[in-house]
Amino acid sequence: MQVEPEVISSKVKELVRPMIVEMGYRLFDVEFKSERGWVLRIIIDKPQGVNIKDCEKVSKRVSALLDVEDPIPFSYLLEVSSPGLNRELQKEEHYDFFKGRLAKVVLREAVEGKRQITGYIEDVREGIIDIREKEKGELFHIPFSKIAKGRLEIEEW
Repeated sequence: MQVEPEVISSKVKELVRPMIVEMGYRLFDVEFKSERGWVLRIIIDKPQGVNIKDCEKVSKRVSALLDVEDPIPFSYLLEVSSPGLNRELQKEEHYDFFKGRLAKVVLREAVEGKRQITGYIEDVREGIIDIREKEKGELFHIPFSKIAKGRLEIEEW
C-alpha cells in the first residue's frame, strides 16, 4: 500500500482543526510518521500552556472523530501533545503561530553578516520571517528558504 504521509496529515488537519478550535485550543501541527509503526501526532497549544488533562480531553474527541471519518485505512497510534517549551520550528506556519516569542535561527547562509540570530518573531509574510534581535533590537528580514534550523528559546524571567 502506497502511503503519502503529507496527504494524510493534511486531511486530518482539515478534519480536526474546527473541533480543536471549538474546544479552546490552537492546532500547532499534525504529523503522520513511521516510527516502529505509524504514528499520528496532533500538537495543540493554548495561551496558558497545555497539560496532560488537555491532551487526554482532545485525544478522546479526536479519536471519536477519526473513528467516524476513518481518514487512515490502517492501524496507527494517536498521540496528542503540546509544542513544548523549546519546540523546533519547521514550517512558516510554525513561526506565524509563535509570533511574539523568542526563537533562535541558524541560517544556511549569512543574512546581513549573521549566521545565527536569537530574537523575537515579529511577522511572517510571503516567505519572509521578521525577527528582532534580542540583544541589539535590530530587525532582520530572513527568507524562510535560508533557515537551516529554528527553535523556540526558553525565556528567563
